[in-house]
Amino acid sequence: MSAKIFPAAQDAENAFYEALERADLEAMMAVWSEDEEIVCVHPGGQRLAGQEQVREAWRQIFAGGQNMRVQVTQQVVASGMMVAVHSVHENITVAGEQRARPPMVATNVYLRTPAGWRMAAHHASPAPAQGGDAPAAGPAAAPPKILH
Repeated sequence: MSAKIFPAAQDAENAFYEALERADLEAMMAVWSEDEEIVCVHPGGQRLAGQEQVREAWRQIFAGGQNMRVQVTQQVVASGMMVAVHSVHENITVAGEQRARPPMVATNVYLRTPAGWRMAAHHASPAPAQGGDAPAAGPAAAPPKILH
């Protein structure tokens, strides 16, 4: 069990982005739930499930040696007693790169555990283009009929 305790979901979120910036694998995994049902999807990547796959993906990312800075903006939080969902824009800059990267949209899901709040899921994707860069919309199709 991780010795780090996050008393609030926001504390876990802050630790997640600090670990990402420092490329600190142990600090990153301390944020994640120790449950095997954790899920992570990196931009353009496949769905990773379980401690082993999630750890290995972060190890590979951190092995790249990029010096990243992450500014989280447009945070929207939905929370309850046992779960919190954070939707954010991740604005990532990498030392030495001349042009800015487009923002990522990410959803982070945190669970309240006996050891404090822990991440259960992280899903990041490129943000759609804004303004004039957005592709023209085609003819509107009838929405599908879905029963819930």
